[in-house]
Amino acid sequence: MKKSIASAPGKVILFGEHFIVYGGKAILSSINKRITVETQSSNSDKIEVSSDLGAINVSKSEPVQNINPIFRPVIHVAQKILKQFNSNSGLKITIRSEIPAGVGLGSSSACCVAAASSISGLFANYSKEKVLQLAIEAEKTIFENVSGADSTVCTYGGIIEYSRDGKIKKLDFVPKFQLVIADSKIMHSTSQVVSKVKKFKDDNPQVFSTLGDKEASLIEETLLALKKNDLNTVGAKMKQNQAHLEKIGVSNDLLGVMLDAVNDVAYGAKLTGAGDGGCIIALVDDTNLDRTIVALRSKNYECFAAQIDTSGVEQKMEGAS
Repeated sequence: MKKSIASAPGKVILFGEHFIVYGGKAILSSINKRITVETQSSNSDKIEVSSDLGAINVSKSEPVQNINPIFRPVIHVAQKILKQFNSNSGLKITIRSEIPAGVGLGSSSACCVAAASSISGLFANYSKEKVLQLAIEAEKTIFENVSGADSTVCTYGGIIEYSRDGKIKKLDFVPKFQLVIADSKIMHSTSQVVSKVKKFKDDNPQVFSTLGDKEASLIEETLLALKKNDLNTVGAKMKQNQAHLEKIGVSNDLLGVMLDAVNDVAYGAKLTGAGDGGCIIALVDDTNLDRTIVALRSKNYECFAAQIDTSGVEQKMEGAS
């Protein structure tokens, strides 16, 4: 029986988190840690999903709002594709992840993208644009106001400049750097952190406006530095971005200690994603990669090196047709 296999990379936000919500830009990068989704038809009338986070077996007609939120996007995609192609078969879906869940590295978005590509791949050859559209629709079954930025970079790979109005520009250069990613092990609620930032903005409108202007200038300068692979400048901008995030209250003491640990070895470092926990990223190349990892592990922080993924979502077929 034929099997459709697709994988999509995780991501980090290099610059612009939170400020993008209020009209700014963000710079995102995909990383070479992937989620893989395998799909094959079955003779049942069920959609069966197995993953590291558990398993589910539901009717093809089960209302999606009744589904456990962990599996809801995948079930949504499966139901939509089966209906679209008038298929009477069931589906068996297996999800494997190299990306830690719930720490701001895009595991849910990568899963939506890989699922959209894998499930549709049984029936048709979707373009990346169509895969992305389906993935964002799936994400909205959980996060109604999702920006689409995460799914976009998981679909296309590389480094992208993303505007809140949905404009996307993939940066056309070959990155000569890597990232070291360290997990604080502090779980956070993105929605709660976003609400916290909104309160800061409402209470301090002038301060937030000034920070937003500074962030916008910083991002334009960073875009130029990235294209030149000027790591000293990019690292300095990461430190400035971190200062802006601290000012709006989304960092914490542990993240600060972790950043201090790499301050003298990496080109620069900052939190990535919502903040109040999650991960930090440190900018490195071959000259300081090992020293940065040692600096973190010597203080018992879990970390790993990540390269920039440049391929985005990939799909293939296996088995008899």
